[in-house]
Amino acid sequence: MEQTLLKPFKIIENAHIDQPKGFTAGGIHAGLRKSKLDFGWIYSEVPATAAGVYTQNTFQAAPLQITQEALKQTAQLQTIIVNSANANSYTGEQGYQDAVQMQQLTAEKIGVDPSLVAVASTGVIGEMLPMDVIKGAIARINENKDADAFEHAILTTDTKTKHIAVEVEIDGKTITIAGAAKGSGMIHPNMATMLSFITTDAKVEAESLQQGLKQSTNQTFNRITVDGDCSTNDMVLILANGMQNNNTLDQNHPEWNRFMEAWQFVSRELAKMIAKDGEGATKLVEVTVEGAETEEQAAQMAKAVIASSLVKTAIYGEDANWGRIVSALGASGVPFDKNSLSIAIGSERIIEDGQLLSFHEPNCVEELVKDTVQLFIGLKDGSEKATAWGCDLTYDYVKINASYRT
Repeated sequence: MEQTLLKPFKIIENAHIDQPKGFTAGGIHAGLRKSKLDFGWIYSEVPATAAGVYTQNTFQAAPLQITQEALKQTAQLQTIIVNSANANSYTGEQGYQDAVQMQQLTAEKIGVDPSLVAVASTGVIGEMLPMDVIKGAIARINENKDADAFEHAILTTDTKTKHIAVEVEIDGKTITIAGAAKGSGMIHPNMATMLSFITTDAKVEAESLQQGLKQSTNQTFNRITVDGDCSTNDMVLILANGMQNNNTLDQNHPEWNRFMEAWQFVSRELAKMIAKDGEGATKLVEVTVEGAETEEQAAQMAKAVIASSLVKTAIYGEDANWGRIVSALGASGVPFDKNSLSIAIGSERIIEDGQLLSFHEPNCVEELVKDTVQLFIGLKDGSEKATAWGCDLTYDYVKINASYRT
């Protein structure tokens, strides 16, 4: 069943990462966890043009290194394998060789060159992979071709899977773009303890695909935060296998913007799902800054507000403590005209042109009890705007992370 949204694309209801033509996905319980699915894969029938962006944490995990090296060779991928429960991060040369072996064994299993295999891991940092378990899992690739199983296998402390797909008309052909992600804690720009995978059956030129991914990530995944920590394993990959045989998309194609709008919608929705599913979270928080001198400054201010523990705890407590928003803006590092500042919680205006209004606090509370809390910051320094997403900070966040390894 399809639901018409706004042009130029449609959301495909209940769709998964394998929705585009030529892709399959699956997941199994390999034994890295006691009972949950913990190993998954995505496969394209043909080599796909591919692009990736990675964590800015200086401790990049071995799987990220392997994947980056693979993409540098041909800018193509045909398979992605993912294990949860163990990040294979800060594991030295042995961890690197383990990731190499995962890539090589997978290539042998599916009959492709190792350079066409990406490796991703998520879980506890500093523990060696149980390679006997990993080898057994790789031998079972294609045992359970079920995209929902893949989307469960990549989870850690997440409470739900995150997936979406849309259709967009390009060159008179129906192009599908799908995405799946995981992420719940250790979420902070840039990116998060998140893995996100996007597939499309469009034909896209490699350099434009990489530039499109950077643009999309900067405006979506790089604008979410849960707890202020940046992981060692963050990665976003996109695979475009070209099986709809459209005219090759690049930044000069007349319908490039149409394609990008659909792609960014997929990324934005996944990012919001991650923020909403923050560890222990009860609310999605959306912060919009308008009237900034540059988009980068607007984003920096929005992220400063959404990252503030004091703002996040006030929202959890449904306390209209607007002073915490002002404090976060002042600490953002962005200069702005304080006399032109406006702030609103939902539809309730608090400050207008630098002046505190006689607002009705019960109206603010009505906004704060909603599942999605919206904060609006208005400036008069320019015409640029940006939105960032996060969640409230609760007692359960502490409980979850105090016992993460137990």
